[in-house]
Amino acid sequence: MLRRVLALAIKELLAVLKDPKSRLVLVGPPIFQLLIFGYGATYDLNHVPFAVYDEDPSQPSRELLARFEGAPAFQEVARLRSDAEVARAIDRGQALMVLHIDRRFSRDLLRGMPGRVQFILDGRNSNTALLAMGYANTIVADFDSWWASRHGWGKPPVTLDIRARFNENLESRWFIVPGIAALLTEVVGLLVTALSVAREREAGTFDQLLITPMRPIDILLGKSIPGILIGSLEATLTFVVAVFWFGVPFQGGLAALYLGLFVFLLSVIGIGLMVSALSVTQQQALLGAFLFLVPSVILSGFATPIANMPALVQRVTYLNPMRYFLVVARSVFLEGGSARSLIPQYWPMATIAVVSLALAGWLFRRRLY
Repeated sequence: MLRRVLALAIKELLAVLKDPKSRLVLVGPPIFQLLIFGYGATYDLNHVPFAVYDEDPSQPSRELLARFEGAPAFQEVARLRSDAEVARAIDRGQALMVLHIDRRFSRDLLRGMPGRVQFILDGRNSNTALLAMGYANTIVADFDSWWASRHGWGKPPVTLDIRARFNENLESRWFIVPGIAALLTEVVGLLVTALSVAREREAGTFDQLLITPMRPIDILLGKSIPGILIGSLEATLTFVVAVFWFGVPFQGGLAALYLGLFVFLLSVIGIGLMVSALSVTQQQALLGAFLFLVPSVILSGFATPIANMPALVQRVTYLNPMRYFLVVARSVFLEGGSARSLIPQYWPMATIAVVSLALAGWLFRRRLY
C-alpha cells in the first residue's frame, strides 16, 4: 500500500512541477502578494475591549473612567486587582488595553501635581493598538480640559505612560506578515488538492487510475501528500521572508509552529479534496476552492477582528481552520507561544481535518461507484 501511495504522490508532484504555468502560480503570486500586503495592508478599528486596574477608587478616577465607559469605541470587560491580572488579561487576549490608574492619582491632582495614568496595550495588533491609543489620548485630553477649567490649572493635570506588550514599537508588519503566511499557505494547499482529481478527469487519465490495484483511500492519500509538501515549502518560504526581509521577530519554537502548520494543512487539504471529489473540470474546482477561500479569509480575523462580528457569525468562525492557525502563527512569532499553550488552537483544527478528510473519502467513493 505504501509503495502505491508514494508512486501516486510522486506522479502528482511531477504533474504539478513539470507544468511551467503551475510552477509560476505556486511561487510567483504568493511572494508578490506577501510583499504587497506586507507593505500596503492597513486596518480600521471599531471595538476596543479594555480592562481597568484602578488603584485609587476616588472621585477623580471615577470621573476619568466614566468618560471611557461612555465612549462608543470602548467596552469595559474586566476590573483587575493586581499586576499579575494585568499580564494575564493581555496575554490571553481578553483585553486590548488595560487602563491603570496610579494609587496616588487623586492625591497628586488635589496637590496640583500631574496624576499618573498608564495604558498597557496589546502590541500584537499594532494598528489596532495605535488607534486605541489615539482614542484614549482624546478622552484624557477631554478630562484634562474639564479638570483644568474646574480647578484653574494652566497645564494638563494628567500624564500618560504608554507601553505595548509583544510589539513595543507597534510595527504593523509584525502583525500583518504572519497572517499573510497563513493566508498564502491556505491558498496553495487548497488549490493543489482541489485541482488534482479534476485535472485527471480532464486529461482522461482518471479511468486508468481506477483500473489499477489502488483503493480509493490509497488515491486520497496519494493526492494529499503533494499538498502537504508544497504547502509546507510555501509556508517555510514565507516564514523566512517574514524574519529576514521584514524583520518580524521569531520568539517561539519551530516545533510549535510546524505542528500547527501540519494540522492546518491537513484540514485545508481535506476541504480541497472534498471540492476535488465534487468537481468534473478544473474550472469547477477553481470556483469551488474560491467559494470556500473568500469567506474563510473574511471570517478568520485576518482583516477585521472577530469580536466586531455579529454573534451568529462569530459562531460560524469556529468552523474555519484559518481562524486557529492565525492565532498559532502570531503567537509563536510575537509571544513565544509554546505547543502546550497552543493546544486550544490545535485540537479544533485536528477535528476539522478528521471530519473533512472523512467526508472527502465518502464523496470520493460515491463518485467512483
